[in-house]
Amino acid sequence: MPFIMLTVLIDMLAIGLIIPVLPVLVGSFSSSPADQVYWYGVVSITFGLANFLASPVLGALSDRFGRRPVLLLGFLGLSVSFFGTALTTSLWGLIAVRMLGGAMQANAAIANAYVADITEPEKRAKRFGLLGAMMGLGFIIGPVMGGLLGAINLHLPFFAAGGLATANLLYGYLVLPESLPPAKRKAFSWRAANPVTSLRKLSQLKGVGPLVGVVTFSGLAQFVLYTSWVLYTTFKFGWGPMENGWSLAAVGVVSVVVQGFLMGRLLKRFPPQRLAIMGLVSSALAYALWGAASEGWMMFAVIGVNLLGGTVAASVQSLISAAADSRSQGETLGAVNSLTSLTAIFAPMLATPLLAMVSHLPKGDWRIGAPFYFCALLQVGALILAVQYFRKHQRQKVTVA
Repeated sequence: MPFIMLTVLIDMLAIGLIIPVLPVLVGSFSSSPADQVYWYGVVSITFGLANFLASPVLGALSDRFGRRPVLLLGFLGLSVSFFGTALTTSLWGLIAVRMLGGAMQANAAIANAYVADITEPEKRAKRFGLLGAMMGLGFIIGPVMGGLLGAINLHLPFFAAGGLATANLLYGYLVLPESLPPAKRKAFSWRAANPVTSLRKLSQLKGVGPLVGVVTFSGLAQFVLYTSWVLYTTFKFGWGPMENGWSLAAVGVVSVVVQGFLMGRLLKRFPPQRLAIMGLVSSALAYALWGAASEGWMMFAVIGVNLLGGTVAASVQSLISAAADSRSQGETLGAVNSLTSLTAIFAPMLATPLLAMVSHLPKGDWRIGAPFYFCALLQVGALILAVQYFRKHQRQKVTVA
């Protein structure tokens, strides 16, 4: 666990660095706020599409050749993508390097498969939470660094991110051990690695198929949030890279507190199913409050009270992982990552028109929160699906007993 946790931390540091400045970089190639929103959507969609197509392939390759070589491939791809972004001089060049980064970057899914390899099913929710805490810690330091460096020069955060990805490549090559023994590996199949096939198999997993809908709705809400955050706060509060960096760092602090310290304690009191429900309720309220915020400080206040929102992903992922056999963790969690990437494709298609519709409104107008109100509705949809599924599952257990 210490090896893979450090790997994930460095990985998320690199990704967190570019979040406050990527929309601004796109804006440097654009002529108006509406144009900026449109092209930022294109950049986001191409990254998500490449990730959707590649994630199940990389997950299946990790089941065949082990987790370590696929992680190393991902670090190499991120490094090339970040340095390429820093050096690009056109929108089309930016789109191309982001597509490459999306195709090579399935590190989150492979890291989760790594943890599943070395962890008993009943302890996976807690350990997935620890990985989430490392991601949160990366989001504390990364966006702040990105905001500070971006205030000096717009390209500096991308060079720094490329350096971190390269450092992770070296660390993984020299230190990170393999987690999947040869006896547990399975043959690679292009048919199984097809994203459509992998999603179908995911939906048919014994006892958890309906949770795919929860992952879809919740993931779509999360990516609409990611797509909208920087441009939303810019339009509504006039924030720049510095303020956005600090706000995203606050999100990371809450994630570390919840997943690194509270998750284990919460799991002693509540099963993963109950935690998922509580987290979905908290998240739905948080999205609505972010959209209605009239002052910048309110964004930080909502981040602070949305503690349970950080429990959803680890809880649902542990239930899905427990339903898959030990030889298919990479394929299964790669399919989950592919599903998440699919939501990342559709999120900009939904978020950017909403942002474009409100980009002309004066600062502070409540209607600028339209993307966040939409996120709240999506999270309510995920909550309804989860409640129905858990009630049905409980009735089936009682009937069998």
